[in-house]
Amino acid sequence: MDTIDCTPSVMEKRLLGKSGLVTSAIGLGCWQLGGDFGPVDNVRAFSVLAAADKCGVHFWDTADVYGSGLSESRMGAWQRQNPGTRVIVSKVGRNSELHPSGHQYDRMRRSIEGTLERLQVSSLDLVQLHCIPFEVLKGDQVWRWLEDFRSEGLIKHYGASVETVEEGLECLKRPNLASLQIILNIFRQDAVDELLPAAAEAGVGIIARLPLASGLLTGKFTEQTHFDRSDHRHFNADGQAFNVGETFSGLGLENGVALVEKLKAILPSGVPMSQLALRWVLDHPQVSSVIAGASSVEQVQQNAAAAVLPPLSKELHQQLRDFYFNDVRPLVRGSI
Repeated sequence: MDTIDCTPSVMEKRLLGKSGLVTSAIGLGCWQLGGDFGPVDNVRAFSVLAAADKCGVHFWDTADVYGSGLSESRMGAWQRQNPGTRVIVSKVGRNSELHPSGHQYDRMRRSIEGTLERLQVSSLDLVQLHCIPFEVLKGDQVWRWLEDFRSEGLIKHYGASVETVEEGLECLKRPNLASLQIILNIFRQDAVDELLPAAAEAGVGIIARLPLASGLLTGKFTEQTHFDRSDHRHFNADGQAFNVGETFSGLGLENGVALVEKLKAILPSGVPMSQLALRWVLDHPQVSSVIAGASSVEQVQQNAAAAVLPPLSKELHQQLRDFYFNDVRPLVRGSI
């Protein structure tokens, strides 16, 4: 693959809703740095972070459970040696002490303090509830705790990472919500009609996760593609470990590969499918950042290049919408 020369000056900047935080349009999803997409050593993890920094990808998303804290620790170690202006966000609520039924003030505080220690920072720019049970999300208690943590200075802002449109709409009732993190990609479009406009009206930034549907939208997988046992695309292929709608956007590998072949007939040639998929997400102005994961320097560069592509045409957007509702959505497993 040819090396892509990307520089911070060309990366589009966006605002994270009413928070005032400035994001890079393409962010870095750091799940891979915890080894949950297959083994990644320190050298490779640090090279990914360095490449992101060089490309102006300065919005980095992680969680305390990614590699049981390994992702955060690597980010903290690299940042200590390479200080700079970045927005670092993490999540809370999915570790074994809290999930699914142990959400208590002391436990959540302890989890956030652990994140601060691993990231080697005194305060988090943003912490997000990490796909916590809907019943907990609907209650007032967890939101009061977040307000307390913000008042203490442990966090500057808070948001929520959710599984469904219904959960997202529920979160928008919270007046100090800074962000919503949602699954948004060509294979998961339901949020476009109601949730995105509602978030914009509320001044809430949208963080789009899994924009490549766990790699399906690179167009490089086949039904025979093998994933390491440590990779969630192996151990959660059918929802064995967590929500079935997360891995491969709920499609499964076989259905996903077949749909990618149909998609190739719709998308223009000459541009990598991954970049067109990222551009599709970026074309929605309510999106503050698209957190594309990467496990190599080349992937970081390819992802960053999507930010300078021209918007997709209205006609192509309509074709992709029709494709989703006619061909993709009936095959999605789990709640949407």
